[in-house]
Amino acid sequence: MAEICIRTFNNPDGYVAGFGAARINLTITGAGDFKARLTRLQLNDLEVYRCYESLPRIAYISLPVGQILLSFPLGTTSLVSDGFAVRNGDMVLHGRGESTHQRSDAACQWGLISLSPEQFESCSKALTGRDIAPLYASRIARPARADLSRFRRLFREACHLAEAKRKLIDRPEVARALEQELLHAIINCLAACETDANPKTRHHRTIVMGRFEETLSKRINQKLKIPALCAEIGVPERSLRMCCAKFLGVSPARYLLLRRLNKARSALRRADPSIATVAEVARNHRFLELGRFAVTYRTTFGESPSATLCRNRAPSAEVA
Repeated sequence: MAEICIRTFNNPDGYVAGFGAARINLTITGAGDFKARLTRLQLNDLEVYRCYESLPRIAYISLPVGQILLSFPLGTTSLVSDGFAVRNGDMVLHGRGESTHQRSDAACQWGLISLSPEQFESCSKALTGRDIAPLYASRIARPARADLSRFRRLFREACHLAEAKRKLIDRPEVARALEQELLHAIINCLAACETDANPKTRHHRTIVMGRFEETLSKRINQKLKIPALCAEIGVPERSLRMCCAKFLGVSPARYLLLRRLNKARSALRRADPSIATVAEVARNHRFLELGRFAVTYRTTFGESPSATLCRNRAPSAEVA
């Protein structure tokens, strides 16, 4: 029996918790109120997600080893995946258990499909005579137009059934047929398509950026200098700056600042305004000059930290 979950969110923390086994760190990079909508359809061995986000952001995604994941932009959205532009019609077949950066520079819509390696590999061999599953490095695929058109139609149909035809998708024969058609369409898209060049270069840069994220996670509340950070990661400062420019669109120092600002904003949202103060939250996140913090915060998010603390918050999610 299919499982359906449709949620709307007004904060990033609740939104990223809706992605199951995939762990996502979402760093908002633009001003405004965050809004998101997540549609999730769980079939037997396959999960379908349709995602909408209202603000530009950088997502650092840690993928589960036990699943194969395929992500792709929807509509006119363009994404940057590990430093490479992913446009309408492209797909990213992710390596099992890898970590990846995905960036959007505006509001975006994108899709994600998760499926079991065993089902994918057995069906790949049956349909194509070869194994097309990735090992531990992702690749960008550009399917043929006919294959892509069929996949898009089935993806839209799956989301429509989840959102508007729940009684129909609850029928086991309908869910099974949809799952098999989607799986076949995915394999056809990946079996005969162009792929991006230089996968070894991409894999090396992904490793560097993974070390960068691990170090930030451990030391985000400490005073960090970029030369010391590079020494701990084991890369020259120039290499880290180049990787950050491609993957994140900002310098290492700017990304560190954005991460800390996002953590402070999350804390302000959770705080009780009758007890907490902006100065206390700022100090807890190593912003020692309150005036500079307030200016930087307003420039980044479009509102003052006191407005975030004192606003009347709506519930973080609604389940349809």
